[in-house]
Amino acid sequence: MNLITHKRAHFDFEILETLEAGISLLGHEVKSLRAHQGKLEGSHVVVRGAEAFLVGASITPLQPKNVGKDYEPERTRKLLMTAEQIKELSQKSDARGLTIVPLSMYSKGRLVKLSLGIARGKKKGDKREVLKKRDTEREINRELKHQY
Repeated sequence: MNLITHKRAHFDFEILETLEAGISLLGHEVKSLRAHQGKLEGSHVVVRGAEAFLVGASITPLQPKNVGKDYEPERTRKLLMTAEQIKELSQKSDARGLTIVPLSMYSKGRLVKLSLGIARGKKKGDKREVLKKRDTEREINRELKHQY
């Protein structure tokens, strides 16, 4: 079941490869995610040493009064991956123009997983092409709908 998604990821980035990772969360963060309260927009994955972290993702508390005063919704969260996967991520993120973008958080059984995409940023012209293509498809479908 999809908990939250990064809606602009496929528009802003060209996704070259996708991976799956576990994520270290607090109990109330899991409850918030199950209530679809969280944002992946503006977040990315950073590899430091032999560990990977999700930076910039915001998970707002479900019940703000039941959370400690020192809770930070945009705290850095550790990703749970094997050493081989982290090494592979590190090599791919070091490549010119590539970044690691979270695509969605979803539940797999009782666990919460993060779908990652190794991506290259799109230029403004590429985004315009996508918008034009989407508009023309929409108009073609509209015309076909009115013909029948």
